Amino acid sequence: MMVNLEKRIEKIFDLLSRLSEEGAKGIPIIIEGKKDVRSLKRLKIKGNMITAKTFGMPSIDVLREIKRRQKREVIILLDFDRRGKELTKRLLRQFEREKIKCNLSYWKKLQFLVGRNVKDVEGLYSYLKTLMDKLGNTNRQSN
Repeated sequence: MMVNLEKRIEKIFDLLSRLSEEGAKGIPIIIEGKKDVRSLKRLKIKGNMITAKTFGMPSIDVLREIKRRQKREVIILLDFDRRGKELTKRLLRQFEREKIKCNLSYWKKLQFLVGRNVKDVEGLYSYLKTLMDKLGNTNRQSN
């Protein structure tokens, strides 16, 4: 069990590291709100984060913001719940119409790795902290 937990944590951190590298290159990361920004920053994710739902920002405004910044690629990392999935589909359609490349790989892989344990990006930090604490306790018990 401990080995599986270690591997899961390692895969998540590896994925987040690659996300940070992409963000540092200037590819905008689209997330839902301010709490998601806070969670990602606590996880040391660098980059330009655009919040899709701050102050009720409609998805068309997100598209305008991407076009204003003259970006041809984005990373969509919205919540893993029903609303997040719906908004992701809506943004994907709008961006594809404008020939803006959408990277959903981080969103899909994180959903797979966290399963039903995390419903939103905001919860990633606390989820990983809990896993690390659990791993620390398991290591201490085996010594």
